[in-house]
Amino acid sequence: MAIVLGPNQYGKAETHLVRITRDTPRHEIVDLNVTTAMRGDFSEAFVSGDQRRVLPTDTQKNTAYVWSKTHDPDPIEEYGLSLARHFVEVEPIVAARIEIERFGWKRVAIDGTEHDHTWIRSGEEIRTAAITVEKSGESHVVQGLKDFVILKSTGSEFKDFLIDEYTTLQPTTDRVMATSLVAQWRVSGDLDGIDWNGMYAGVKSAMVERFANLHSLALQQTLWEMGRAALELYPQIAEIRLSAPNKHHFLVDFSHFDVENNGEVFHADDRPYGLIQTTVERDDAPPAGDAWRISAGLA
Repeated sequence: MAIVLGPNQYGKAETHLVRITRDTPRHEIVDLNVTTAMRGDFSEAFVSGDQRRVLPTDTQKNTAYVWSKTHDPDPIEEYGLSLARHFVEVEPIVAARIEIERFGWKRVAIDGTEHDHTWIRSGEEIRTAAITVEKSGESHVVQGLKDFVILKSTGSEFKDFLIDEYTTLQPTTDRVMATSLVAQWRVSGDLDGIDWNGMYAGVKSAMVERFANLHSLALQQTLWEMGRAALELYPQIAEIRLSAPNKHHFLVDFSHFDVENNGEVFHADDRPYGLIQTTVERDDAPPAGDAWRISAGLA
């Protein structure tokens, strides 16, 4: 019986770069957190410390910086594809993964007029992208969002669940439903000509609409419908993965006070929480390959 080296990769995690475009008096800002990971035969680096086939992680960091100058970092998916395609041209790299978080900024308004070079950190969520490119040409983009907090004050119920000797939860036909959503959707195959910004906005809008308008019997059902809405809207999407903590809101007991609480005051409990996760996919979706093989796992 031998001990052998298993799957491995290496890269530079969380290169936080800010690109300011100054071509006109009205500046633009793109704020990214970029992780790179190289894949190939790097066994000697691990087993014997031989670095002759290793592209230093410091070089990867520098390349991410320079690429944000020489290539438009918006949309982040095109930037990531270009960066990954560059890395796979380097021997002995056979595949590269780029994970990107994009942080939002909003222009300051002075007397009702947007300022040309001042912003406030904003954003309802963090936009993400994970790009995998192989030397063979196989490529995948996993577009997504995280930390997207959404809540509705009615239109949700939870009842008729299994009951045993340890069950204390009471059924309800009217509850607050809230979550901090992580959603990631995979596009594989021909990635040229896709309107990535349009797809991101469209998927987000479709999921919000379904969350708001569906009378929910459970968070599980809501996630299924949100994922289905995204795939119905964009045939390029092969699958979408959704992870949603149930951010519980418990009605505060006012029975000891001379005040009624008719579904108006809640205790927002942060833990423990139910965690609902699912994948909604097409039955003829192209293979995912290494699209879901993470590096830092930030995107």
